[in-house]
Amino acid sequence: MTDLKLLEHLETYLTEHRKQRFETVLSQRTKHFTVATEDVYQLHNTSAVIRSCDVFGIQEVNIVEEQNSKRIDREIAMGAQKWVDLNRYHTVHDCISDVKQKGYQIVATTPHTDDCELHDFDVTKKSCFFFGRETEGLSKEVLDHADCYLKIPMVGFTESLNISVSAAIILQYVTTKLKQTDIKWQLSKNEILEKRVDWCKKTIKSYDEIVERFYAK
Repeated sequence: MTDLKLLEHLETYLTEHRKQRFETVLSQRTKHFTVATEDVYQLHNTSAVIRSCDVFGIQEVNIVEEQNSKRIDREIAMGAQKWVDLNRYHTVHDCISDVKQKGYQIVATTPHTDDCELHDFDVTKKSCFFFGRETEGLSKEVLDHADCYLKIPMVGFTESLNISVSAAIILQYVTTKLKQTDIKWQLSKNEILEKRVDWCKKTIKSYDEIVERFYAK
């Protein structure tokens, strides 16, 4: 449970512009959609996906590092990793189990015999979009557990896009369509309060000392 008095105190250390920015960004955040990357080899690709999630209001990103485990490229993510929640998994099985338990359908972003083109995708369903490795694509485990197969229509000689480009195209489309529905896609009031505290923690210098002094009074 969020300590509202502590939050009020912490926000006195923020500028009015920063507080308003937090409020504006959080009003557009959603957990209706989330993204999962599976063993992406190129570091900048995962970082760019995180950046796209921040840009389009996706609050959670799931990173599977079964084979490739690397730090997030700060330069590419440009600070987005501060504002987006990262869930990390050692196996794709654990990731699939977790997102399914949270009520997400598994959406494999890959051409398939039963695939759905992006413009036909049902945005009302709570969905986790899985993006695979640069060359091999998604693993058999993800494909076998997928509830939906999604592809971006392409008309050129090139048959695939870089995963960070694919993620940006898909997220821009689905979030735009989502906001045209009556679905309650926003974060809950409690989730917003929790993020305000979390973002204060990531913004304010000497955060721990300030909290310690607050409770010592």
